[in-house]
Amino acid sequence: MKPARAPHEVRIIGGQWKRTKLPVADAPGLRPTPDRVRETLFNWLGQDLEGWRCLDAYAGSGALGFEAASRGADAVVLVERDQRLAHGLRAVQQRLKAETVRIEAADALAWMARCAPESFELVFIDPPFDANVFEPALKAAARLVVPDGFIYLEADRAFDDASLGPGLRLHRHGKAGAVHYHLIQRGVPG
Repeated sequence: MKPARAPHEVRIIGGQWKRTKLPVADAPGLRPTPDRVRETLFNWLGQDLEGWRCLDAYAGSGALGFEAASRGADAVVLVERDQRLAHGLRAVQQRLKAETVRIEAADALAWMARCAPESFELVFIDPPFDANVFEPALKAAARLVVPDGFIYLEADRAFDDASLGPGLRLHRHGKAGAVHYHLIQRGVPG
């Protein structure tokens, strides 16, 4: 039996670019967030992200970031260290004329360390599972998200309040196959 392969395209499921297909490169560790998981996530968040600033820290195919932009986010930063994938993201950005989207070819943890605190209402963290960066990425994202803002985490295991770190609480959790997806909220400093 052949190992499962990533699809060669995913589609944006809502907003101004609904049904637009995004190419998915064949790259190690690249696992685009499935349509039904993104649909659940944006049902949790609400369909309209107008006024939101979003960071897709491990952009890959860009499905999460472009979905946020499609749903009206004011600014979306897609960070991807693989130059080939970053080039593909720029091509999609140009094709969609996505003026609110900025592509950064950089390591996500290093980029987040340089970013100003409380810069985003929503941070997406969907790294390759074998990179083992869940905890450092959560810590970095917690600094970047505004109070009451959200972090979306995809991982190979479930996280609970105790494993999230100070100031973060699990808002919602789901599972699709081997993927656990979490919507985490940053508390208001007391």
